[in-house]
Amino acid sequence: MLSYRDAVDFLFPRTTTIRFGLDRTERLLEVIGDPHQVTPVVHIGGTNGKGSVTALVASALAQAGWRVGSYTSPHLVSFRERITVGDVPISEDAVAMWTSQLKPEIERLGATFFEASTAIAFADLAARGAEIAVVEVGLGGRLDSTNVVQPLVSGVTKIALDHQKYLGDTLEAIASEKAGIAKPGAPFVIGERDPALVEVLRREARAAVRAGDPNARADIRVLPASYEWSGPLRLLGAHQRRNAAVAQGILTALPPGYRPSPRAIAAGFAEAFVPGRLDRRGRWLFDVAHNADGVRALVKAIADQGFPRPIHALVSILGDKDWPEMLVLLDQAVDRGVLTVAPSAAGRRWSTDWLARWLENPDRPPARASWRLIENFESALEEVQRGPGTILVTGSFHTVGDVMAAVGLAPF
Repeated sequence: MLSYRDAVDFLFPRTTTIRFGLDRTERLLEVIGDPHQVTPVVHIGGTNGKGSVTALVASALAQAGWRVGSYTSPHLVSFRERITVGDVPISEDAVAMWTSQLKPEIERLGATFFEASTAIAFADLAARGAEIAVVEVGLGGRLDSTNVVQPLVSGVTKIALDHQKYLGDTLEAIASEKAGIAKPGAPFVIGERDPALVEVLRREARAAVRAGDPNARADIRVLPASYEWSGPLRLLGAHQRRNAAVAQGILTALPPGYRPSPRAIAAGFAEAFVPGRLDRRGRWLFDVAHNADGVRALVKAIADQGFPRPIHALVSILGDKDWPEMLVLLDQAVDRGVLTVAPSAAGRRWSTDWLARWLENPDRPPARASWRLIENFESALEEVQRGPGTILVTGSFHTVGDVMAAVGLAPF
């Protein structure tokens, strides 16, 4: 049998491949007994906010007394963070065992990292006796590996531009893909506020339900655009009140036997925590904002929360993101910025040559903060810690995870 290290070394090179479709995931699951059919599932998609909604839903279900499993992505420091039951990550031995069992079929199919991870996740959730699982969509929805499930309820959070290479260049195209997680017999909760996008989500959800069962009637529930959760929240930022409202909508759409009481929902929301989302650790502030919409929410939260100044930002953004817009937005909120390359993002790194030219371009929007490019990660990390104030780490999951690992902070 593979060791945990061998298993991770086998899986991780497959992250460079993205393939849509459910056939390979279904075949991997078939090899290990179709564990995705064992555990009841809540399925959550969207561009931004789905990680927070997943955590809020899981926390409320735990408060209601359920043994709750979660499958989320990506991780910050360890692969094991992705798969939890009762807040306990998957063990190294389990990762090694399931990878060893699936390895021949993974190789035969040419399965991707996420396809293999999804099969491992459902196997572990079933093996550890999760009574209900909250599953976060990886990329898109319709053809995402997690869409092999028949959920109790599914929901979509906010739609924003991201992963245009795979999902389309417009918000409408992206919404169409996200709505593909709607299933016959399961309520579909829409948290998006834009009326035009809501209509796209409605239309495509109906089509997805009919594709699954021509005689089924879609149960689509649209949250009022103005509604936000008003109770206590551990999660910081005004945007989390809308995420909590979406989580509440999903929870109340569950069948009566699984539906938490209002008291359990309130208690769960007051306790829910998501590493890397306005995550304050002493003078460190971690936020995984990785697209323009996420940075807008971060900038507003910084203004609202009054974190100690000056704010020193360590930023590394993936090369396929709209990083010029993200940097212009960040400039509104920080006093000093250090741009670098997160080590774990090497395969998707932004071009530092292009970045250097952009910083020196007199035609770009004038900067309020001072910005400096330090390509070496260790040097950049040392530089950003100079002087008093708050150290913001942002730009991607890779950036937050690499800094947490470097300074000895565990995600949980």
